[in-house]
Amino acid sequence: MKNPLFCLLTISLVFINFSCSSTDSNPEVPEDEIEIIEEEETIAEEEETEEPQEEITQSIINWENWYLSVPINNGDNKATSIFYEDIINEQLTNEESEYFYKNEDGTYTMFTRFTGFTTSGYSELGNKYCRTELREFWQGNQSTDDNWYMDEGTHILETTMNVDFVQGNGRTIVAQIHGKETEGIEGSPATVKIRWNSGTIQLDYYLKPNEGEPWTSAYDTKEDIADVENEIFTFKLKIEDGKCYYALQCEAKNIDIDYTLMYDYVGNGYAYQNYFKTGNYFGWHDDYDKTAQITLREVITDHY
Repeated sequence: MKNPLFCLLTISLVFINFSCSSTDSNPEVPEDEIEIIEEEETIAEEEETEEPQEEITQSIINWENWYLSVPINNGDNKATSIFYEDIINEQLTNEESEYFYKNEDGTYTMFTRFTGFTTSGYSELGNKYCRTELREFWQGNQSTDDNWYMDEGTHILETTMNVDFVQGNGRTIVAQIHGKETEGIEGSPATVKIRWNSGTIQLDYYLKPNEGEPWTSAYDTKEDIADVENEIFTFKLKIEDGKCYYALQCEAKNIDIDYTLMYDYVGNGYAYQNYFKTGNYFGWHDDYDKTAQITLREVITDHY
């Protein structure tokens, strides 16, 4: 017969051994779980060491279809024209770069003031207006003879920008359809002007003149569309079947105006060649001090 003390000691040792096994702080992990943990750690290390990819910045405009006018004396007392090679190669002079320059995010600043140097020649105070503005060469032919007719095809401009500030009277023209001297027709009308007027987008467009008279501002009409203030907006112009339509989007102001008829030009006898313009055509000429500035974000044209 076994000693009762011996039996009690044996039971105690078994109990102690069982307790230690059940409270082990490093329990054995199944092999498949070990593989998963190692894989997750490897992915995390790769994510930490992975080089950030370079962002590809696309051009906001097809520069071959435009030239830029800035209010600097070109040597002949007219505004200076800057062509696409100098823009895409960033070869503007220091003086030119005061009026037009590329920002780090790929947008362009278009600054202007009255200097007296206009596209048609030198102007005294209170006469003409100055601009930092793009003029279209619709087929990229680098010639002011590269224009389109309203009775042929469809023609679209979409310009996206925001107005940073406009001093003076608070007015600058941000887009145009401009007529050009055309054989057999008098004048070169600024047919459609889209104006930023103290935060309001305003249409200013010519109507049919009296019989025998040219298309001029004597027959224009103005219409306020919406307030965009200094927010980013996209304004669209479309000529289709001889009729002019406009559209306006401004996400920050919840504005989404689809194409709306402005005027039937061909139906009213309009027959000029035309081209689009966009930029900062400052409506101020009372001094040399007031300035205006916009940020151009994207320009799209389509002709078909």
